[in-house]
Amino acid sequence: MRIRLLPFLLPLLLLPVACGRGQQAVEEEPLPELPRLGFFADSLLVEEWSVQPGETFTGLFTRIGMTSDESFRLAQACDSVFDVRRLRAGNGLEVYFDSLGHEVKYVVYNNDRIHQTVFKCFDSLAVWTSGKEVEYERKYADVKISSSLWNDMTCAGASPLLILKLSDIYAWTVDFFGLHEGDRFRMLYGQTLCEDEIISVDTVYYAVFEREGRQVPAILFDQGDGGNQYWNAEGQSLKKAFLKAPLQFTRISSGFSYARKHPVTGKIRPHTAIDYAAPAGTPVMSIGDGTVLSAGWAGGGGNTVKIRHNASYVTSYMHLSRYAKGLKAGQHVHQGQVIGYVGATGTATGPHLDFRVYKDGTAINPLKMESPSADPIRPENLPALDSVRRVYEAMALDLGAGSR
Repeated sequence: MRIRLLPFLLPLLLLPVACGRGQQAVEEEPLPELPRLGFFADSLLVEEWSVQPGETFTGLFTRIGMTSDESFRLAQACDSVFDVRRLRAGNGLEVYFDSLGHEVKYVVYNNDRIHQTVFKCFDSLAVWTSGKEVEYERKYADVKISSSLWNDMTCAGASPLLILKLSDIYAWTVDFFGLHEGDRFRMLYGQTLCEDEIISVDTVYYAVFEREGRQVPAILFDQGDGGNQYWNAEGQSLKKAFLKAPLQFTRISSGFSYARKHPVTGKIRPHTAIDYAAPAGTPVMSIGDGTVLSAGWAGGGGNTVKIRHNASYVTSYMHLSRYAKGLKAGQHVHQGQVIGYVGATGTATGPHLDFRVYKDGTAINPLKMESPSADPIRPENLPALDSVRRVYEAMALDLGAGSR
């Protein structure tokens, strides 16, 4: 039986609350809080699905069980909440059906490891966003090289994502292609986790690279001028005029020599370059600020870019598969700017970069080149830098002791 309350009866119903001596108001039970996804899934059946290659939004939801008309109306309901064109093949989704598994109720699409989009697929169609809980933690890692930086980083319980950060910080100081057994990295850093999985390594606060007793600290200190942020204990910039290498994470396939047997021609001839073996398409960067002298075909060198950095130094990048979009002679480039991509054009046995450095017109060994430093920290900031270093070292000591 359905009970209807007439408006004039409402004040009478409220009287006991206001004037009944000895009587207590009946407290209503609070409504249960909505779960993070925005719906209650306890009575629903859930299945794991994924977006297929070439699949459209309406095609996906039709495959899940909605009609073509419903899928189209749901796409319209997305409006500014979700761009249906950004549906990515391989991304996972959870499909929630009614208790009998017949009717689709909700679909949760995983945009990435944190962000999700929820689609209500019945009655009034609706779309909203949701996000998994993330947490930030500060960590300390001590990694000693015995096999490879990747393996040793993993064995030490640290994320290999740290390697990318370290390669940026020490790009001008440490040759990551020539690490020795016994080399050591110590790092104080922060990372973001989601569901106990490391999502990103966000900030390296303090690091020390050590080789045969020689230490190279890197202290995070921002002067607020938009420039360098990592310094050694004396306030010297870790940033140099030139990068140590023009590409990331590969191996040296051929070194600098004045008498090398050419792998294609078999002739003994000088090889005044460093060959970096890398997958085709690997980005190649300019090692320093400069002006493009040429970007074109160079016979056996294939697609080649030459850059003048100052009155003394010129660098050459050979066997490129292609050039960066818009790159041309006379263009100014910045340190770290992508100028092309690894290939095997010209006389080459496989994908690699032939990298050369000329000083005053003479080829020099890039691995032995001494690069000048950038400007040091401002003198008035030296005391603050020293204080920050002491704080970081104390935190590293505390976290290191706690991890043992």
